[in-house]
Amino acid sequence: MAESTIQYELIVKIKEGCESLFKDDPNVFVAADLLWYPVEGRIDISQAPDTMVVFGRPKGDRRSYIQYREDNIGPQVVFEIRSHNDTQTKMNKKVSFYQRYGVDEYYVYDPQRNELDGWQRVEGILEVIEPMEGWISPRLGVRFELGSDGLEIYRPNGEKFLSYAEVEEDRLLNRQRLQQESQRAEQESQRAEQESQRAERLAAKLRELNIDPDSI
Repeated sequence: MAESTIQYELIVKIKEGCESLFKDDPNVFVAADLLWYPVEGRIDISQAPDTMVVFGRPKGDRRSYIQYREDNIGPQVVFEIRSHNDTQTKMNKKVSFYQRYGVDEYYVYDPQRNELDGWQRVEGILEVIEPMEGWISPRLGVRFELGSDGLEIYRPNGEKFLSYAEVEEDRLLNRQRLQQESQRAEQESQRAEQESQRAERLAAKLRELNIDPDSI
């Protein structure tokens, strides 16, 4: 479970961002803080990544991710958000676990230090990614940046992963913009109608004076 509000917000943002990224692909499963059992019959061997992405498995609810019941397909991409009391020994054990059980990409973000580390599987080994700034995930297609406000993740189309609050703010801004555009269009329509009425009145006045308005 998350050990701080910052950690929780980041987990939700990354999980929901990945979920949205593959919302139209029925065979990409995304989960947060879900126990993953990679070895059949070994409930003592497990890990609960803050976010994991599994390509080749259908979406749907699960109480845990039991790999041998999932065509023996394990998560290919894993995210961890480091908490203030995570020791380096604990983090090293996670790298070893993900190395042993087939993760292709592993990302660790430390919100206290605003540091991002990553590993990519190369010839069967999780190798450190250097540099991480601007790195594009081969599996997800997303780009990682470290801004002044922390980790920023960008979709292939350039849009940023947003929190719910940011999504709601964007929605409200878009609604206000649409309302303003509608008001401007209505004002333009009213002005055009007024101009048309003025033109009709002028034409009527000219006819009263036996002047053909079309000849002017």
